[in-house]
Amino acid sequence: MRTTYRPGGTRYVAYGSCVALVAMSVAVTLALPQDIRAQVTLSQALTLYGSIAVFLVILHGIGRSRVTVGDDELEVVNGFRTHHVPWSRVRGFAFGEGAPWPTLVTVDDDRLMLFALQGSSGHGRVRDAVDDLVRRVP
Repeated sequence: MRTTYRPGGTRYVAYGSCVALVAMSVAVTLALPQDIRAQVTLSQALTLYGSIAVFLVILHGIGRSRVTVGDDELEVVNGFRTHHVPWSRVRGFAFGEGAPWPTLVTVDDDRLMLFALQGSSGHGRVRDAVDDLVRRVP
């Protein structure tokens, strides 16, 4: 059985910000008088829209974070990095009071942040998810 955890509010804010940013950029571009738009050089326009594109990519990375729990392994996606951690390598999980997200601790004492389980989504909800993960540790 596979269970996937994704950030709630964080994901909505990330993708909502993408939509708002694109909508505002288009609205401002179209609202500028033609004589002002004519003064904008190609390099200025590329810099502005390139910066917006980078911001959209960063927000997408935040929004796509997830933790997928399988019988054999955990798949942790933080931004654009994917980690496959077999249960045999998991020592435990740390999630202190006030922590922004839990941390997976491996038998090698490596630490992997679980960005998909945002403490801001409700500490009780995240605590339930962490308790589920802890029960699966061999």
